[in-house]
Amino acid sequence: MAKIVIDPVSRIEGHLKIEAVVEGGVVKEAKSSGMMYRGLENVLIGRDPRDAARIMQRICGVCPTSHGLTAAFALDELYGVAGAIPDNGRILRNLIQGANYVQSHILHFYQLAALDYVDVTAVADYAGNDPALKQVQEFIARGHLGPFVPRYEGDYRLSKEENRAAVAHYVEALNMRRLAHEAVAIFGGKMPHNMSIVAGGATGEVTLDRIAAFHWKMDQLLGFIDNVYLPDVLMVARRYSDYFGVGAGCKKFLSFGVFDLDSDPDLTKRKRYLPQGIVRADLTLNRVEPEKITEEVENSWYAGSGPLHPYEGETIPDRDKAGAYSWVKSPRYAGEVLEVGPLARMLAAYAAGDRQVRGAVDGVLGEFHASPSALFSVLGRHAARAIECKVVAEKCKEWVLQLKPGEPGCADFPLEVTARGMGLHEAPRGALGHWIVSEGGTTKNYQAVVPTTWNAGPKDGKGVPGPIEQSLVGTRVRDQRNPFELVRIVRSYDPCLSCSVHAVTPRGEELGRFVVEGA
Repeated sequence: MAKIVIDPVSRIEGHLKIEAVVEGGVVKEAKSSGMMYRGLENVLIGRDPRDAARIMQRICGVCPTSHGLTAAFALDELYGVAGAIPDNGRILRNLIQGANYVQSHILHFYQLAALDYVDVTAVADYAGNDPALKQVQEFIARGHLGPFVPRYEGDYRLSKEENRAAVAHYVEALNMRRLAHEAVAIFGGKMPHNMSIVAGGATGEVTLDRIAAFHWKMDQLLGFIDNVYLPDVLMVARRYSDYFGVGAGCKKFLSFGVFDLDSDPDLTKRKRYLPQGIVRADLTLNRVEPEKITEEVENSWYAGSGPLHPYEGETIPDRDKAGAYSWVKSPRYAGEVLEVGPLARMLAAYAAGDRQVRGAVDGVLGEFHASPSALFSVLGRHAARAIECKVVAEKCKEWVLQLKPGEPGCADFPLEVTARGMGLHEAPRGALGHWIVSEGGTTKNYQAVVPTTWNAGPKDGKGVPGPIEQSLVGTRVRDQRNPFELVRIVRSYDPCLSCSVHAVTPRGEELGRFVVEGA
């Protein structure tokens, strides 16, 4: 018996540690440990609730639009304006979020996950004239291999030409991400941390020039998705087809739904392009009941006990808690472990009978003569993310043409409230919920249950592992010094642990305490 410790897992957002106990070459037990404390909810206590749409974007620099929009959904309910969002405001929210989805998915495959499958050293003896490959070749010659190393060795299966093409696309993807960021900024004002999304809608000005600019950028991005991203995912899948049988996990999924098609004040009834639902292994779709959502901290570095609904949730750090091993909490739905993310959304849309999604998913499965159960895997998650990137980009091109210059994008609302509000949404990485309680016009409690909390959480009070932990158990590790299998599984979830703002020394010493006047 041996223990593999990967600390930190590189090429993800934030700091994640993975421990795996291996016996006979097979993982018998796994621990997923989030090593960063997120206390941003506590920053909102005592502040004007409207600050949430700005401050909560600082949870993450990769998907700030998701947090800003989910906070806005919670504020819509808090201020009683959820059913009055103007069409322009609803569409602007979809466009800002959609462009961020495209950016995030391209980032994940090329800059974060692809290097698990692509051998960059194939560029070393390149004799052609591709400027991207020549640039990478020059880095290699100078010994400047970051961000391509450090890496594990021993399981690169692409041909030399396939590796070179993938490296060139890695560089091209950087420009595509920039283009998607620019698309966000057209209606969001800037990226990251847009200024347009607010309670009641969105404030971005709608003009013919902006509509044309957004449409053009999305058209360029769609060309990259169709001609580069999707073919590259299929190329990797053909060479690593055994990964359709690796990393299955809990095989139960949660989607809150995303991209509003109406403004029903009840988020559980609101019509969304990608639907809400609980998906089982048999691809049945069941409605979401938000009151069944809880978080546990039995094995997390937080004070407290027992499952708590987010409205009653607490964020009280306890670093010395006995038996705890993660700063991530353990979300559950009616006590069940659920996976969230692009795979959950594509499965929900597939189960709901969406023709576009069904056609794309069946097309990929047909390439490998596989059934839908093959989606419960490492490659299933990559395929779902690429398919979603395509359908979202296509919808954004449609939605931007529905905007009406000169019409309002935001509804007015009263400021004095004593109430609470819930925002249910989907970040690129999965189901995202924000819950706010207000008293006397200020925030009394705020809780955010983020996608990687669902996926990377530790064991709950019953000893049941979270989705990533379950995906690792049963995995055969060929070379314990190069545990490719483990990092490929973890990165297929696109974990994001960067949900915190900190300033510490390498030894964890306190730098100082500050009082900011006027805050």
